[in-house]
Amino acid sequence: MRIVVAATPDVAIPTLDAILKSEDDLAFVITQPDRAAGRGKALRESSVSKWASANSIRVIKPLDQNELEKSLTDIDLVITIGFGVLLRASALTRPKYGFLNLHFSLLPRWRGAAPVQRAIEAGDAQTGVTVFALDSGMDTGPIYRSVIHPIAKNATTHTLLQELAVIGAPQVLLAIADIKSGLAPLEQDSTGACKAPKLSTEQARIDWSEPAEVIERKVRAFYPSPGAWTLVRSEVLKIQASQKSEAKSLDQGRFRLIGSEVLVGTGTEDLILIRVKPAGKPEMDSGSWARGFRPTETDVFE
Repeated sequence: MRIVVAATPDVAIPTLDAILKSEDDLAFVITQPDRAAGRGKALRESSVSKWASANSIRVIKPLDQNELEKSLTDIDLVITIGFGVLLRASALTRPKYGFLNLHFSLLPRWRGAAPVQRAIEAGDAQTGVTVFALDSGMDTGPIYRSVIHPIAKNATTHTLLQELAVIGAPQVLLAIADIKSGLAPLEQDSTGACKAPKLSTEQARIDWSEPAEVIERKVRAFYPSPGAWTLVRSEVLKIQASQKSEAKSLDQGRFRLIGSEVLVGTGTEDLILIRVKPAGKPEMDSGSWARGFRPTETDVFE
């Protein structure tokens, strides 16, 4: 079977490795065009583009969907993983067996661009991966394979995505085998469906009136990007890691340095800040930041 993988982030690499080692032919990969990044705005290629070059696999970076569709001649199957483009209906019929998507949730829960982030933010105890056939809806296609995976109490979006990427790869291979054997996917039940919209910077702003547990989940869900943040002295401070304390001693948004840690008042217990990232500076432990910042009695997180 001639297979194409359309993907952009590094979570696609376990699946790419698995297909490359399989009996099928990885014809080429499709990924997003190089983007300007960093202070110098130098063009940066995607993780998938780098993988393709390292493994001598042809890579296509279409500038529009017309160019993408033209590339799919004599292709049996396309697998998408975080590709970042909503494909039009005409593209879905180009490959012989259509498109499969590796989605990082147990569909129909968390349909959309940020399923892992929203699962952590909501406090879900478990998530999983789903391999399904793309249709014209938003993650509504029939399902070939799915598997449950627990969410660790300290999971961040980064760590959980890495775990799901690994367990997703064999599920993709099983779905390919299902297609070869003529096994039909199961129609997706929309009972319990909910949306996982893309994260925005404004949504990442911390409301210190919320419970400490809710804020702690938000910090983990929005790490590493865009990063949960607050304002102090009109400057952005990103909160990279935190944990709930056992007591409440501070008013909402008030903070103080206790030993090597910073405590912040919330709507319930105080929150312990573990790592922070000041604007224009590298990530650091909260104690180092506070000692350099030298907070006064009037300073407050906003």
